[in-house]
Amino acid sequence: MQMPIRISHAISILALVIYPPFLNASASGGVLPSVRARASYRELQRPPQVPVDRELEAASAVIGRVDIAVGNVFDTADPQENSALPRVANRLHIRTRPHTVESLLLFKSGDRYSGRALEESERILRSTRYLYDARVRPIAWHDGKVDIEVRTRDVWTLNPGLSFGRRGGKNTSGFELEELNLLGLGSQLSIGFKSGIDRDSTTLLYRDRQVFSSWWDLKAEASDNSDGRAHELSLERPFYALDTHWAAGISGRDDTRVDSQYDLGHIVNRFRTHEKLATVYGGWSAGLNENRSVQRWTAGFTLDDNQFDPARDSLQSSFIPPDRKLRFPWIGYEWLQDRFFKVRNRDQIEKTEDFYLGWRFNARAGFASSVFGSDRDALILNANIGKGFEPRERHTFLWSTSVASRVEHGDFVNGLASTSGRYYFRQSPRRLFFTALQVDASSKLDPDQQLLLGGDNGLRGYPLRFQGGEGHWLFTAEQRGFSNWYPFRLFNVGGAVFFDAGRTWGENPLGTPSQGILKDVGVGLRLGNSRSALGNILHIDFAFPLDGGSGINKLQFLIETKRTF
Repeated sequence: MQMPIRISHAISILALVIYPPFLNASASGGVLPSVRARASYRELQRPPQVPVDRELEAASAVIGRVDIAVGNVFDTADPQENSALPRVANRLHIRTRPHTVESLLLFKSGDRYSGRALEESERILRSTRYLYDARVRPIAWHDGKVDIEVRTRDVWTLNPGLSFGRRGGKNTSGFELEELNLLGLGSQLSIGFKSGIDRDSTTLLYRDRQVFSSWWDLKAEASDNSDGRAHELSLERPFYALDTHWAAGISGRDDTRVDSQYDLGHIVNRFRTHEKLATVYGGWSAGLNENRSVQRWTAGFTLDDNQFDPARDSLQSSFIPPDRKLRFPWIGYEWLQDRFFKVRNRDQIEKTEDFYLGWRFNARAGFASSVFGSDRDALILNANIGKGFEPRERHTFLWSTSVASRVEHGDFVNGLASTSGRYYFRQSPRRLFFTALQVDASSKLDPDQQLLLGGDNGLRGYPLRFQGGEGHWLFTAEQRGFSNWYPFRLFNVGGAVFFDAGRTWGENPLGTPSQGILKDVGVGLRLGNSRSALGNILHIDFAFPLDGGSGINKLQFLIETKRTF
């Protein structure tokens, strides 16, 4: 996921210029004090007098007292953070309320003790944008009861100001007022203006992932755009944990916009799209079984209507896709294993990461028919499967494959198959070698769809949406470094040297045939945002294309915020 850089990130760039690294280096050349402080937080262990999980569970222990400690953005008990600016920031910040944290726990006082429930509660807490980290551990064992400590740390969640970014040779900018933890209750409220690649948008968004401290997730969004309007409303109770027994939801979206089709980074066709999408579903599961795996069944009904018209602007539409109306019931199945482990300095900088190494499979099948109001009869299929592997210490491999298609009159149409692999080699605590390969192939795509490769989806040395075709592959290799530098105790600093290579194949119905293998090399700075919820990793990249002809700029400058390194 890619996001614009916020004004707070711009401050970090200035900090890198005016704040020399040696001011934060230890005289002995060892681990910096700031790193030691963060390490002590993440290495909290249960007291030695508390038995291990297996013994507590065998003794039928129950949970006694649950203590919740919500840390502020800065820890002013630490001399390095006890200065004027951190104290002001803490006073201005509304801390997450303890009952907000409590509503995300999978246990309560009086429940049978389960080490797995504590571990999964940690993962749920860490998945929120308003908490930087979380630790859940037993701290006392007495009279058949286990007392639990839940310790979290807030991040700054108010974003008043400007945003900007650049990728694929195009700039984005915006202004917004956004709060990601309204009144400490975990809900999000934002209003803002964005000038993007495709359109200018004024958007109002409200989201509450814990409606009345429940597991219901409410989202309402309205956008007034330069090329149309969009409205979205959803209410969902997902399978929020491995042992969740039921789920349900309803959602709807009405979007009018102008879509563009590209060749060599330039728009070659535009048309107006009116999309209506609505789904209602329910799901059931027996929960986590003795083999630590889960099976889930879902069923629902989806309306997916798309109407296309000429774009009313200076660029005339050269081709208008045919309308498409799909309305269908469907049934889905999911199977996954409980296989998580915690790592650090892999896709984040100095932040706990929950990596999944189990098998995961899900599939869905639906049937669109004129009986339900569709304009065609079609079997609608999609499935994906994935697995994580750790064949040797320091080596991790993640693999996933997905397929989606419709079957109409015996033919597969709008088919897309994707497979990807990610490999991590841990060279040292602060050095990691990373490679990734992504392969996508299509079959008889709907005319409004394109399969594109360019600077906006991984080929960093080239313009965005550069080449189209029936398929493409993209290979990336990165040497990553994670430094000790922690300027102003705001940003964790890393860097990467990278190489990208990719190509398209097959017919490009809108223009230039494949130009063969396109390659680039580059270097980048990474700033891990440890105090703000407004994006995890700021990327500042300089990429140099090695192919593509004389029309390609010899240097591509990219600045954007992503969820990962």
